[in-house]
Amino acid sequence: MIRRDFLKRCGLIATGVALTDPMAMASEMLGGTSPAEAADLAFDDGQIKANIRSLTPSTNKQITAVVIGAGNRGRLYASYAERFPDHLKIVGVSDILESRKNAMGDKHGIPQEHRFGHYREVFEVPKFADVVIISTPDDKHIEPCLKAMELGYDVLLEKPAAQTEAECRQILAHTKKYNRIVAICHVLRYAPYFIALKHAVATGEIGELVNIQHMEPIQYAHMAHSYVRGNWRSEKATTPIILAKSCHDLDIIRWIVDKPCLTIAADGSLHLFKKENAPEGAPLRCTDGCPHESTCPYSAIDIYVNRKQHLGVFDLKDRKDENEIMEKIKTTGYGRCVYHCDNDQPDHYVSQMTFEDGKTASFTMDAFTPWGGRRTRIMGTTGFIEGDGTTFTVYDFRSNKKKVWNMDVVDAEEYKGSGHGGGDFALVRDFIEAVATQDSSRLSSTIEASIESHIMGFAAEKSRKSDKKAKVKL
Repeated sequence: MIRRDFLKRCGLIATGVALTDPMAMASEMLGGTSPAEAADLAFDDGQIKANIRSLTPSTNKQITAVVIGAGNRGRLYASYAERFPDHLKIVGVSDILESRKNAMGDKHGIPQEHRFGHYREVFEVPKFADVVIISTPDDKHIEPCLKAMELGYDVLLEKPAAQTEAECRQILAHTKKYNRIVAICHVLRYAPYFIALKHAVATGEIGELVNIQHMEPIQYAHMAHSYVRGNWRSEKATTPIILAKSCHDLDIIRWIVDKPCLTIAADGSLHLFKKENAPEGAPLRCTDGCPHESTCPYSAIDIYVNRKQHLGVFDLKDRKDENEIMEKIKTTGYGRCVYHCDNDQPDHYVSQMTFEDGKTASFTMDAFTPWGGRRTRIMGTTGFIEGDGTTFTVYDFRSNKKKVWNMDVVDAEEYKGSGHGGGDFALVRDFIEAVATQDSSRLSSTIEASIESHIMGFAAEKSRKSDKKAKVKL
């Protein structure tokens, strides 16, 4: 199949052409999860209806924040303050890139004395905000998180929490020692789709839950961008891909099962993106006259210049300027041939989990799909659920009837601009409420729950590398 046909097929899927198998239904990056009480759910006339909770916090207190790491995720969380300025104010920023630091500083009116380079500079001055938002690279999470708690800040911490199990446990211990609130950005718990899915299981719509099948299709271009060329290409420099990409999924599985995970068995490897698989004559960079560029689905020229995807990493002055984009891929790692990168993350990964009371779950992560998002099947003693991240259907065995949840959250005006199916801003809302009331139970993803699912990920890696089933010890 030539690339034109391949991309045409991808385009058809992305625009919503229905496929026979609901698990293969196409969509863009899909939803998340949040506490069941965040939505008032009821089953009626074959449809599951949900009154989506407002993104406005139920508190009148304005929370002040310092953003450490002004990249994509930092900008996204900070943008909540633009939408809800009475509830969140950005009063400080830290980033080693002057352009990012000053862009956020100018947008939020941050004084020069609170614009910092290295994050350590933030903690060299007296505490001047309520919270710190940490959205630095994975290997720069642990130090600022611990220091922030020691100085009295509550913390919103991008996932994964840290690079090792020991560091994750250290964060948990620090929250107790310093009595601080730390929210890990497991945003899928805060999106209405997963709220409704969790509620359907918890209220017995399919009887007793027995097994879950869950899949995260990364999408081939996303894999090339983030986990072959990009910041998360190296397990040693960041975290294993089961955490870097899929700690959301382990968290969702654990949340829906609602029982401790006892054991996990995992396997997977780096199959394609290796030097020995490079086509004959492929140079080190896509821009160096590669004879295969016009047919390669992983071409940097095609992904960034032609389709203008994943451009947030470039800090472009004009996202439509193809010359500027081309210069970026000529001079950064994002222009490298996918077969000549210093990557080591698996491009396919499978795991099987056993939970208390004999419940089981399987999880698959795969790079080789034309779409992203999540697909889930849940088997119960009296029914079955199948979902694609935007819609799920509950099948009842006895009545042979089905009920459907399908709410396009982005059509709700308030939710526009909130990624992960509305989960990004809903997380910030709940974090603001937790800090304002000093009540961590306002969070669905409490620090204890978040660290537990991280430990599941580290156990999966132990299993994958040892070829043995691993016990999950909390």
